[in-house]
Amino acid sequence: MSEKIDIHSALYDTELAQYFRRAGDMLAEESALLGTIIRNIVAEDGHLTNKAIILSLINALELTSDAAQADRIYKTLEIVVNHTLDDV
Repeated sequence: MSEKIDIHSALYDTELAQYFRRAGDMLAEESALLGTIIRNIVAEDGHLTNKAIILSLINALELTSDAAQADRIYKTLEIVVNHTLDDV
C-alpha cells in the first residue's frame, strides 16, 4: 500500500500538524518518518491516535540498530510528545 497520506490532514492534533508545516524542509526526514508511521497505523488499525503514533515510534526506536535512524526516530518522537495532547 503506497497510498500517499498527507500527515497534516491525517493528524487530529492541529498543533503538531502546524509545527511540521512551519518547519517545512527543516524537518523533511522527520516528516517522512511520521508519514510512514501514520500510513502503517491506518493500514493496520484504521484508527489514528497520538498514543498509537508514540508507541509505533518507540517500537521503531527499539528495533533499529542504525544510529542515524535512531536519532531521526528519537527527534520525531520528541516532537510528537511535546506537541500533542493526551488522547481522550
